[in-house]
Amino acid sequence: MTNSQDTLFAQPGEHQGNFQFDSRVAGVFGDMIRRSVPGYGQIIATLGDFADRAVTPGSTVYDLGCSLGAATLSIRRRIEGRQCRIIAVDNSEPMLERCRENLAAYVSDTRVELMLKDIRDVTFENASLVVLNFTLQFLPPADRDALIRKIYAGLNPGGMLVLSEKLKFDSGEIQTLLDELHLDFKRANGYSELEISQKRSAIENVLIPDTLAQHRERLSSAGFAAHDLWFQCFNFVSMVAIK
Repeated sequence: MTNSQDTLFAQPGEHQGNFQFDSRVAGVFGDMIRRSVPGYGQIIATLGDFADRAVTPGSTVYDLGCSLGAATLSIRRRIEGRQCRIIAVDNSEPMLERCRENLAAYVSDTRVELMLKDIRDVTFENASLVVLNFTLQFLPPADRDALIRKIYAGLNPGGMLVLSEKLKFDSGEIQTLLDELHLDFKRANGYSELEISQKRSAIENVLIPDTLAQHRERLSSAGFAAHDLWFQCFNFVSMVAIK
C-alpha cells in the first residue's frame, strides 16, 4: 500500500481540534500508524496466522475499523479457497475509498464487502474471526461492553476475536516509563517534538484507553472463557479470545 509521509502536525496550529479520520488523515495513515504504533507490522502479519487457524470454510470474517485494509489484506491472503467472505467496516468514507483501492491491487477469490457503518450497528452472523485492531479505544467507554457481547454472540464455537489496543496502567511509574519509551519510538521514527505535542492534543479526547484488567473483565463477562495477551510492546498490546 502506498501512502504519503505524515506531516499533518509539522506546522504550529495545524490540524487543530479533535483528531478525525478525514481525507487528510486517510492520505497519510499508513505512514502515521507505522511510525506511531510499535509492533504494528508484526500484529498485521500475525492476523493472517490467526485467520489461517480460525477461519472455517463458508464462514464470515469481520474487520471492524478496517481503515486502509491492512488487516483485511493480511487475512485474505491466508484464507484463499475457503469460500468465505470478509466484511470490512469503517465509518470514514475517505478510509474506505483508500481501502477499496488497496484491495483492488491484489487478485483474490475471497469476497470483501466494504461497509460504511458505525461498528456498533453491525450484525454479526456465522463469524469465525472478528478483528478489532486499535478500534475499540475510539468508542465511548460506555459502549464497549455491549459491542464485545454482541461479537461473542455472533461468533461460531471456536471462533476468535483479536483485539489490539493502547493500554493505560494503574501504576503511575509504569505509565510514565512506557509513555516515555513510546515517545522515544516516535522520535526515532522522525517525529518532531511539535508533531508529537500537537498530535497528543488532538487525540487525547478521542482515544481513551482501558487497563488490561478492564479488557480481561470485559472479555470474561461477554462469555469468553479463553483469552489472553499474545503481543505487547510498551503500551500497545494485542489479545486473542476464543469462543
